[in-house]
Amino acid sequence: MAENLKGCSVCCKSSWNQLQDLCRLAKLSCPALGISKRNLYDFEVEYLCDYKKIREQEYYLVKWRGYPDSESTWEPRQNLKCVRILKQFHKDLERELLRRHHRSKPPRHLDPSLANYLVQKAKQRRALRRWEQELNAKRSHLGRITVENEVDLDGPPRAFVYINEYRVGEGITLNQVAVGCECQDCLWAPAGGCCPGASLHKFAYNDQGQVRLRAGLPIYECNSRCRCGYDCPNRVVQKGIRYDLCIFRTDDGRGWGVRTLEKIRKNSFVMEYVGEIITSEEAERRGQIYDRQGATYLFDLDYVEDVYTVDAAYYGNISHFVNHSCDPNLQVYNVFIDNLDERLPRIAFFATRTIRAGEELTFDYNMQGGGGRGPRAGTHDDLGHKDPFPRSFKMLLLPVSYLDSWTPACPLGVPLFPATGPQF
Repeated sequence: MAENLKGCSVCCKSSWNQLQDLCRLAKLSCPALGISKRNLYDFEVEYLCDYKKIREQEYYLVKWRGYPDSESTWEPRQNLKCVRILKQFHKDLERELLRRHHRSKPPRHLDPSLANYLVQKAKQRRALRRWEQELNAKRSHLGRITVENEVDLDGPPRAFVYINEYRVGEGITLNQVAVGCECQDCLWAPAGGCCPGASLHKFAYNDQGQVRLRAGLPIYECNSRCRCGYDCPNRVVQKGIRYDLCIFRTDDGRGWGVRTLEKIRKNSFVMEYVGEIITSEEAERRGQIYDRQGATYLFDLDYVEDVYTVDAAYYGNISHFVNHSCDPNLQVYNVFIDNLDERLPRIAFFATRTIRAGEELTFDYNMQGGGGRGPRAGTHDDLGHKDPFPRSFKMLLLPVSYLDSWTPACPLGVPLFPATGPQF
């Protein structure tokens, strides 16, 4: 940002590019900004507004960066060096022509409604690109986030703040763990069973970081007081999202969704469900408001008792956009790391099977076996489209003996697992 510009005596929150545009607009040279008489009159294409073809010569109406719409000019194609913008313009044009007229060849002149659509699409792409940059600036995890909308003109959600871990609400305290393990090798030579053993539970992962516990059993990872280091095989969820993921607009009316850009192996950690931790009483109050608005992201943490709820409506991470499926590829687990209060587990999603690159990530809103009740009934996406499935489910901690013979029913009447029971 230009507020840190050396020698600048005025606090400025404009970006570097915006200051350069102001210099060019005012026809002022500024060595500190890299604007000299030589490049003062260099122009940069912001987006293309219209198209026409005259005697086999293609022309484009160009919106110049830093200049008002009234300064837009028609330019022949050979004058434009913006290959990426030209390619995207024709891609959007062909897609809209197919939708409207079932043909992709552009006419010699575009009708005003089509030209206006292309302008709105260009503005939307800029808004989504800025949002994508904001998300990646705020993330603390390795996996990058991309944003795509090739379906409609909807832009970023109106009110959403990206966070990487729970935001603790008023009157709630997360007590930090007092002790850690003394293991030399937590996987192969655990001292006293390592952190899971101290809580009378099993070690959760194999040497590849894949979960090997049945759904319904808690995961206890090594914490900040443990002797082991960052590379300990019992530190998986705390390392955050490691896959590149994409927030995309679905083409079947389900609003936003999430897909992976990389192959994810079965039983691998994918993401956490994070938001603001609030009391059940506050959740009931907010729930009444959300019910009137027709949207909710309240996730009850009732692993042992129903005391706290995670509200991801305003504060959340990429899990905020994950959709429902009766045949999901994600499973919920309760995880404990630096806080061992069983009323406040961390909610982690693991892959139920190998997930191909480009495949949408989903979990069953009626899923059993995780511990916690997910986003409540009547959920809508950020822009008012009702999800086809109600987000109303109770995820119970089930005994292993019960899991062996349990066959859950899908809300649509399709069993989630074969009659022999769930395959974990």
